[in-house]
Amino acid sequence: MAASCPIPICRVTDMRADCEAQVIEAVRAARADRTPVEIVAGGTRRSVGRPMLNENGQALAQLDVSGLSGIRKYEPEELIVTAGPATPLAEIVGTLAARNQRLGFDPADWSRLLGSNGVATLGGALSADASGSGRLRHGSARDSLLGFHAVNGLGEVFRGGSRVVKNVTGFDLPKLMCGAFGTLAVLTEVTFRVYPRPTHSVTLCLKDIDAANGLAALRSIAHSALEPAGLAYLPAGWLPDIGQGAALIRLEGAPQPLEEKVTMAHGLLGHAHAARVEDGIDLFARIGSGALFADIEGDIWRLQVAPADAPRVANDLNAPRWLGDWAGGAIWLAAPPADAARIRSIAAAAKGQAMLLRAAPRQRASLGLFAPQPPVLADLTRRVKAAFDPLSLFNPNRF
Repeated sequence: MAASCPIPICRVTDMRADCEAQVIEAVRAARADRTPVEIVAGGTRRSVGRPMLNENGQALAQLDVSGLSGIRKYEPEELIVTAGPATPLAEIVGTLAARNQRLGFDPADWSRLLGSNGVATLGGALSADASGSGRLRHGSARDSLLGFHAVNGLGEVFRGGSRVVKNVTGFDLPKLMCGAFGTLAVLTEVTFRVYPRPTHSVTLCLKDIDAANGLAALRSIAHSALEPAGLAYLPAGWLPDIGQGAALIRLEGAPQPLEEKVTMAHGLLGHAHAARVEDGIDLFARIGSGALFADIEGDIWRLQVAPADAPRVANDLNAPRWLGDWAGGAIWLAAPPADAARIRSIAAAAKGQAMLLRAAPRQRASLGLFAPQPPVLADLTRRVKAAFDPLSLFNPNRF
């Protein structure tokens, strides 16, 4: 790949790299001038985290890697796909669907929530660890990423993981890249494990149930052998005619086993009756991507807590607009900017994490994506960053 790609003459202004060789040259140019860069591909998640500005308060030079796109190797029989990180999610999803396969972590496209007109990419979902409702069954993005190629802050190519499912040697670098938001390296190739795509799905809706009982019902399904593909609680106001709220259960499989799962689910729910929802797949996609909050005013947060703590956390938050995904493990809410400290305090008390996904630039600059880390963890984070990007060239201060 790199040998056939011409190496451009780089200046540290906005740069573009269409192959690994060009990424190396661009990083070395930035390193020589000690000039940080913002790594951009589809651009849909640029407004997540602190605004990336230089010491003069101006926008950083961009390293455009949107050319690192396309599926490079797809082995349906081995359940493996290798692609450029800038490959559009729609292309990946469509190609896999043609062979009745899919990405297990249900990559979440935040474009609608963030008001972005960009193109959601595979590398963007990976870098944000943006997992949708399907995370319940197959794990998050970090559980599906098998290997990657990247360029570090020294302008050196390195690899992590392997193109096989079982890889137990060395450090688990793929997991480190997930959720790093491009602050450690410039990805140039990624390899994911894929999963069979079930032929049928059913979404059950348990209506007129309060948050405590609805989330308890979802936890009973999560702890069963049903392998649910989605478990969410929507309080009153999200759907018509649901009374106090609705517990949603998505099940998948071939027709006969799926009907057996539905029967088993009703048994676990006791005397409660769960009706079937026709547009369940689209509904869970909107839940997992935060799209339901796109037109709601205020800051948008996503808290990750233990599902058993979700009822108490939701009660303490007392937000007029919220919902619980992942059986309560992910709580989405809209809140005024003044509530930021209270929200993070509630998350910390539950030993969870509060992520500020959407807010005005000044609010994001003040609060950051996550709450400040404890000193020991913050020191470890700095040392990891220094090992990969010693001059802090990549997406500096984003966290």
